[in-house]
Amino acid sequence: MNISAEIWNSPVSYLAARRPEQPVHFFHPETLRARAALFARSFPGLASYAVKANPDPAVIDNLLAAGISAFDVASPNEIRLIRSRAPDAALHYNNPARSKQENAFAYGAGVRSFSVDSLAALEKLRALGSPAQIEVSVRFKLPVAGAVYDFGTKFGAEPDKAAAILAQAAQAGFRPSITFHPGTQCEDPDAWAQYIAEAGRIARTAGVTLHRLNVGGGFPAQQAGQAPDLRRFFNIIARSTAQAFPENTPALVCEPGRAMVAEAFAHAVCVRDINDEGALFLNDGIYGGLSEFPVLPIARRHAVLAPDGTPRRGPERKVTVFGPTCDSLDVLPGEHLLPETVQEGDYILIHSMGAYVNGVTTAFNGYGNLERITVLSL
Repeated sequence: MNISAEIWNSPVSYLAARRPEQPVHFFHPETLRARAALFARSFPGLASYAVKANPDPAVIDNLLAAGISAFDVASPNEIRLIRSRAPDAALHYNNPARSKQENAFAYGAGVRSFSVDSLAALEKLRALGSPAQIEVSVRFKLPVAGAVYDFGTKFGAEPDKAAAILAQAAQAGFRPSITFHPGTQCEDPDAWAQYIAEAGRIARTAGVTLHRLNVGGGFPAQQAGQAPDLRRFFNIIARSTAQAFPENTPALVCEPGRAMVAEAFAHAVCVRDINDEGALFLNDGIYGGLSEFPVLPIARRHAVLAPDGTPRRGPERKVTVFGPTCDSLDVLPGEHLLPETVQEGDYILIHSMGAYVNGVTTAFNGYGNLERITVLSL
């Protein structure tokens, strides 16, 4: 990613003045700091940023400035990144699948909180330091709807197995905790209520008093329509925790990624060609900043702009949209409504694009040259 030190008033002012040929990622730090403040002020526990959502050092630095002091890390490189910016930050290694070498590296870097979803993963942690200094968060899964896609296909133990793992973790002297993840862009707060109720049953089955309860990420960011009221989610989480744990209520942790960072960025792509059938070819696609479009089929707020920044208006038509690569898979699923007046050289400015662009953009076929520009407004 190319990073400019310039600060512009808005994406439109930059696009009109510079007419960039490469995709541009517009960053609004004030929005990011406001989201961080919302979690820090309103979530009834500790908010830990999921680094994988956007590992841009500018994002990390702004979150630190906003008071975020804990981070969910999923790899040694993410640990290195956070330690380079915040040597004393609390790190939670909540990728349950780790090698012995990754565990040892993390422990040496000061990580003292690990998630597990198997007895084998728990056994690996025995090789580290004193169990009394290590938090083990047992991750479980449920068939709960409400998310765009479910993490339970890859991570999490069934509740009965989670109880057995939790009991063994406590017997081994670890600080026993529970964690879960309701799935990406989960717009139903009842999903957390169901998970928290089950967490209470798991703890009672294991006969364990929890150190903490990590309610995961999955909080929704605004895409199309009205912005989600995250305080409603937080209130349901607090109420459900009190009901599930009437005695010895555990401290709460959450690990937002998308909900923390998505709305702080907009992403501009350019129409580089229109074929005889009216299909559009963009300068970015599924191998770049639009990689989530095939797996996250949700409506996104966007604007179509002429090269001088003037909005394209008028009747819309359904169009097929391709990415730039010489690869037939590089197509955005479905048909997309765009103004009939769209022309080659126009820009499409897509909002709420701060998650999973930086970090997953590739250089396949010679594309992927992405520029980050800081703006005063989006």
